[in-house]
Amino acid sequence: MEAHGAGLRRVLVLAFCVAGIWSAYIYQGFLQETLSTKRFGSDGKRFEHLAFLNLAQNVVCLVWSYIMIKLWSSRSNGGAPLWTYWSAGITNTIGPAMGIEALKYISYPAQVLAKSSKMIPVMLMGTLVYGIRYTFPEYICTFLVAGGVSAFALMKTSSKTISKLAHPNAPLGYGLCFLNLAFDGFTNATQDSITARYPKTSAWEIMLGMNLWGTIYNMIYMFGWPHGSGFEAVQFCKQHPEAAWDILLYCLCGAVGQNFIFLTISRFGSLANTTITTTRKFVSIVVSSLLSGNPLSPKQWGCVLMVFSGLSYQIYLKWRKLQRLPKKKKT
Repeated sequence: MEAHGAGLRRVLVLAFCVAGIWSAYIYQGFLQETLSTKRFGSDGKRFEHLAFLNLAQNVVCLVWSYIMIKLWSSRSNGGAPLWTYWSAGITNTIGPAMGIEALKYISYPAQVLAKSSKMIPVMLMGTLVYGIRYTFPEYICTFLVAGGVSAFALMKTSSKTISKLAHPNAPLGYGLCFLNLAFDGFTNATQDSITARYPKTSAWEIMLGMNLWGTIYNMIYMFGWPHGSGFEAVQFCKQHPEAAWDILLYCLCGAVGQNFIFLTISRFGSLANTTITTTRKFVSIVVSSLLSGNPLSPKQWGCVLMVFSGLSYQIYLKWRKLQRLPKKKKT
């Protein structure tokens, strides 16, 4: 009976994590799309300073992580010093800025699909630089994802969607997305290196260190000179309070989403988190198409299904690999 109760609690916690990640990031994606396409106020101006979203999110997540450390834990003696995050902070500042900037040139569903192809540069770098050999099923996954993203990119976007974009330019938009993936790859590798050198580092400490350096870099970029774009962004928010409210909600969604991601990883592992975030991307595309009034064509939906079939197959392969590990240890 106790085992049944523990299992039920575990299922409820997992459902709680799924609901938290989905609701936080799907709504954040909707706000991101709104801020990049909407015209605010009676003057009908767009919020052109999308890089300001990164600074705002860094500040909110920095304060959030500091509060969480004070409430739930304390900085351990064996944790990584804050200065060790300086290099990852650079790529973590540039990468997301490129991803958000891409929304000026391509639609939100197109950006989500492009960023779903993270496995492609990882496999290319692994093969070319480190000589890693991948299995045939892994190449099938890559083919499905790369083929789906490429076909989606080559298809004509509806005139209604194009009219909402600030500066329609598909090649530039996709280029920014793939640069975003490359910088994210370096960020993840650096974070792994830091946690390997300092095993006692907690998730909250990583969040604090990354957002501290992100805040410093973005403050310099946005306010480091008299006519920095940060001053214009603040002025825009003063003139259009609706935009300021959307930015605050966007940042809070990111902070809440990170909490649920950390909870998922600590309780259920990274594979469960990957599965939840991958399905969340698919749902984000569906929600975006419904709410924005820009439905995808049947062919575009075919590309979306092709990409997420590849991602789902990749998750299944990871699950099978994890299932084999206990058997190998027993033998």
